[in-house]
Amino acid sequence: MELLCPAGNMASLNAAVNAGADAIYIGLKDDTNARHFAGLNFTPKRLAQAAQAAKSAGRKLYVAINTFPSPGQESRWHQAIDLAVDARVDALIMADLGLLQYAKETHPHIELHLSVQASATTVAALEMYKKDFGVTRAVLPRVLDIKQVSRLAQKSPMELEVFAYGSLCIMSEGRCHLSSYVTGQSPNTGGACSPSQHVRWSENNGTRETHLNGVLLDRNEAGMASGYPVVCKGRYECDDEVDHTLESPTSLNTLSLLPELYAAGVSAVKIEGRQRSPAYVEQVTRVWRQALDQLLANPNGFSEQPQWNQVLTRLSEGQTATLGPYQRSWQ
Repeated sequence: MELLCPAGNMASLNAAVNAGADAIYIGLKDDTNARHFAGLNFTPKRLAQAAQAAKSAGRKLYVAINTFPSPGQESRWHQAIDLAVDARVDALIMADLGLLQYAKETHPHIELHLSVQASATTVAALEMYKKDFGVTRAVLPRVLDIKQVSRLAQKSPMELEVFAYGSLCIMSEGRCHLSSYVTGQSPNTGGACSPSQHVRWSENNGTRETHLNGVLLDRNEAGMASGYPVVCKGRYECDDEVDHTLESPTSLNTLSLLPELYAAGVSAVKIEGRQRSPAYVEQVTRVWRQALDQLLANPNGFSEQPQWNQVLTRLSEGQTATLGPYQRSWQ
């Protein structure tokens, strides 16, 4: 079972390598990847350095080219594919059908992974991607419960990768209509579901209000911690109650499900967070390395260690964690 960790810069890549990641995933410094944040990601020169660093350490490097090109601008995404292949990365992570076809025809030797943005959740979909484009691994969306993951893994024609820890998305990933409606931007091409230029906090009559593009998402007493404004994690009035109607501001943590994911045949566990700091990447990677080593040494004797969850909870959004859709009672 592969431990796949994020890197938004060389410092984070080195942190992931030193802490025990088996593979690292990165993006280029443009809108060809879905974490297009200012100050992050890799120039062509840095990409070559990253590939060499990963190779020297005996680790794999994957490049996410997982946004959807605008009509007439496909050449920029083609150039990103060419750059990554020339740098001799181990795999490309993509979702767009046209880009998959370009990669297959132009670089038939490169390994292709299906991005979570493709939202493939059925055997038929996976078979199509394998047959038509030669995809060898699919990243599953964070909307399936553990039983659905297990059933899919039993018949999957390719390796499966799941998100194991980090920010939790409960929508159609990269195409959240809630976010697009409020901000006027696509989370896929914009790089974030809550672009920083739309985020505002304000004090009003002793309370702190959280806004996204002028829309009130939450209201807390002044001095209380306020979460980053995300539409699906706001508090709303529903049936005369004010609560986190859709999802709480919390992070996904599947440590307790590791034995089930392993037994199902899941090939890789993925840590979310290319926008996070090197210190975050190092701490999370180290915990998951220890957990996976214990699991692989004794699959039937796995037990969560309190110190693992202490670290992960401290780094979680709102300092709380959830199994999210993996164990939703309504599914």
